[in-house]
Amino acid sequence: MPAIVPSPIPEAPGALPLIGHALPLLRDPLGFMRSLPAHADLVRVRLGPVEAVMVTALDLTRTLLRQHDVFDKGGPIYDKLREGLGNGLGTCPFQDHQRQRQLVQPAFRSDRITRYAALMTNHIDTVTASWNDGDVIDAYAEMGKIAGLTLGQSILGGVLPPKALTQVLADAPALMEGVVTRAVTPPFLQRLPTPANRRYHQARSRLRETALAIIRDHRAAGTDHGDIVSVLLTGEEQTQTVGTRLRGLTDEEIVDQIITFLVAGTDTSQATVAWALYQISRHPDIEERLHAEVDTVLGLNPAAHHHLSRLPLTTHIITETLRLCAPVWLITRTVTADTALGAHRLPAGTTVAFSPYLLHTRPDLFPDPQRFDPDRWARQHPTPPRGALIPFSAGKRKCLGDQFATTELTLALATITARWRLTPLTHRAPRPVLSMVTRPHRLRMKAERRHPMRNDEASSLQ
Repeated sequence: MPAIVPSPIPEAPGALPLIGHALPLLRDPLGFMRSLPAHADLVRVRLGPVEAVMVTALDLTRTLLRQHDVFDKGGPIYDKLREGLGNGLGTCPFQDHQRQRQLVQPAFRSDRITRYAALMTNHIDTVTASWNDGDVIDAYAEMGKIAGLTLGQSILGGVLPPKALTQVLADAPALMEGVVTRAVTPPFLQRLPTPANRRYHQARSRLRETALAIIRDHRAAGTDHGDIVSVLLTGEEQTQTVGTRLRGLTDEEIVDQIITFLVAGTDTSQATVAWALYQISRHPDIEERLHAEVDTVLGLNPAAHHHLSRLPLTTHIITETLRLCAPVWLITRTVTADTALGAHRLPAGTTVAFSPYLLHTRPDLFPDPQRFDPDRWARQHPTPPRGALIPFSAGKRKCLGDQFATTELTLALATITARWRLTPLTHRAPRPVLSMVTRPHRLRMKAERRHPMRNDEASSLQ
């Protein structure tokens, strides 16, 4: 019997000479992602001059994430991320990952998450208490204040003055927008002195200078500030379980970690809470149940770490927001050795890509995927297939800060909705901004002060 020869991997429609699929990716990246599973489990997509094999099937995505040495971080997205953020834990190749992770992991132990949660509670309380009844706020920007203040202490030890911290919060999304634009456009456009290119380079330079200054300040102080930078500086000579010594992080490597945490910890958190507030405003039944939950659990207090286990609906709303508005919508990898993926052979050097958003909106994995339904995560509902929800990736390269992020997101949403009802000024859905993170453009909402329900009223709605 003759051998079965697999058919060629089809190319997604809409590619143009030189720029490939840059136009659909720039105009409607999420719509383009949703269209790809209809073509095949593997689809060729051209990111500027680079061709990538897009993985659209769950089983093949799981294979890719399990074999992180074969499918290493690389390709146009990670090449540009590494250019912008440096060679930190989120961007480094396989050969550097294990050492970096062992050195950074102590900063995210459960006891430290509890300590960071107290900082989160204080800053969420401060920001939300500054609003006035009837104020119109930019939800994304206000969440940025919370994320920035929290990161300013949990990562940097509170050493940055307010003006410098404000600049960091502006530079982080500017850097990420530049990364994505540069990943899907030809190199010659990246060299032009356009306003966007200048913003990118200025943001990158300022963030690195700020990180170096923070390291110098910490070294000069010589004390443990109880923050992540202190862990990185004192983790030089950590001992592995096998008894060998780890080479500590250099100052340049610590700069890369700081920038990675600053960028990942601001844009992702503020975008997710902003999207959650928007989704709640569109679903009065969910909003009413959420108000009942937070009124029962919190009363007039801000949400704290010990409340988390008693906020199931709040947690499910965050999970559903991470599914429907996946923070990171496109990730690339590089094949390091000839391998097979599904029915196809992929030679070393092939760029492969996957999309958490694509998986999260497949109707075979999540029924009625465009519907915002926090109850799909309740115990009595069918569990989605293993590995179908990957907002923080999966496998050994899963985001180390996932517990930090979900703690902050849940505390923020609970405190805000216990005190305020936020209503968009327009019925038009906010436009997602093209960046590494899917964030809403100008989500302006009116803040109306709430009066918590009595416990008997709240209990009747839960």
